[in-house]
Amino acid sequence: MLLLMAMTTLEKLQAVPQRFWINVLLIIAGGVLALILVRHAARMNKYVLGLLIFLFVSTVGFQWIYERNEPRVLTPVVDVLAQFLPTKGFYQSR
Repeated sequence: MLLLMAMTTLEKLQAVPQRFWINVLLIIAGGVLALILVRHAARMNKYVLGLLIFLFVSTVGFQWIYERNEPRVLTPVVDVLAQFLPTKGFYQSR
């Protein structure tokens, strides 16, 4: 009985698409990389770390505003900021 249940589970796992397993592997690798980066950042000068975080967040934020490809949850914030900053649609409409 136990062998039959194990085979059924194995067959179910084989039916899972390969893309899912790639995504799981990428998530695990990203988590390990994030852990390494956080441990390294804990030893950094806090001002340098703050500057790097500010540059990263502002670069990603301005790209989201310009391209309007922000996550759906941030659309209300980007809508407000897009009134004051240039967007790709503004330049294409001119």
